[in-house]
Amino acid sequence: MKDTNLITIKNLLFFVILVTITFMIIFKGQDLNELYKTIKSANILYICIGIILMFLYFLTEAYNTKRILHVLKDKNISLFKSLKFTLIGFFFSSITPAASGGQPVEIYYMTKEKIKGENATLAMLINLSCYHICTITLGLISVFLYPSILNKRILLLLIIGISLNGILLVILIICIFSKKLIKKIINIVIKILNFFKVKNKDSIETKLTNVLTEYNNSSYFIKTHKKEYLLSILIVLIQVIFYYSIPFCIVKAFGINNYHFLEIFAMQSILHAAVSSMPLPGTIGVSELAFIDIFNPVFGQDKISSAMLLNRGVSFYLFVILSMLVVFFNYLKVNKKDHYDS
Repeated sequence: MKDTNLITIKNLLFFVILVTITFMIIFKGQDLNELYKTIKSANILYICIGIILMFLYFLTEAYNTKRILHVLKDKNISLFKSLKFTLIGFFFSSITPAASGGQPVEIYYMTKEKIKGENATLAMLINLSCYHICTITLGLISVFLYPSILNKRILLLLIIGISLNGILLVILIICIFSKKLIKKIINIVIKILNFFKVKNKDSIETKLTNVLTEYNNSSYFIKTHKKEYLLSILIVLIQVIFYYSIPFCIVKAFGINNYHFLEIFAMQSILHAAVSSMPLPGTIGVSELAFIDIFNPVFGQDKISSAMLLNRGVSFYLFVILSMLVVFFNYLKVNKKDHYDS
């Protein structure tokens, strides 16, 4: 546990350093007093609506997780508890490269609540695969409807982002349905481990086999619960719509009325499809710079930095802080319970 805590602290420090460097680059040479005045002039009502939309984003994911576990006839957890797991996952996804830490930690705490590990893994897998489907689909539709949003930089990012999201989705689907491929993947990994003479090779092989087997077990769910999987896609689509609507709240907060909802929604769809798979904690740096690039025509040079700060504050940084508090209090609770059990 101490090693895990040390890794978390290191990831958090790296996260803070990335944020600091990003803001130093973006706000270099800018008048911070003017920046503050611009933010202060924003309509607080729309900022609050944006925060509510982000909360609904998490609540929707929590509901879908709870629903899947119910379908699997696992422990009937409350929506509040499912929301706690979702926020814990969000925090660790935010501070680890390529969001690699979120799901394992979320599954760990779910098993602490007597939820079967394979069912927790399946719930995560379904949410993840549905999320990739919605991200790619909405991104491509937005490009088709509003191609003028793209410039050379955003087009390059979008091609990379769609490709990475597509590759991840294909890997997930193949791992779900192909036992032969699972064995081939394991064999390839073992050969790589042998080539580099990695220690604990057998332990890594066992863990990899268990994870991929759990993924493969989910094919039974999808084959026997097609309607449930389609419903999950619909629920995740609603979840993503909540998230993609936040920039429109920022637009309205600054009193800008010459852009309609669908156009701003399309901008955010393209932005998220372009940056969501980047292997940086919380996609820090690339998200901020891409927002400035895409939304600069909307806010203008005098407001774009303030708009970016508000948008990322509402849709990311605020909830990183809130989810960190959830992680902290849950850690104390679990440790206290483990102490009494021992």
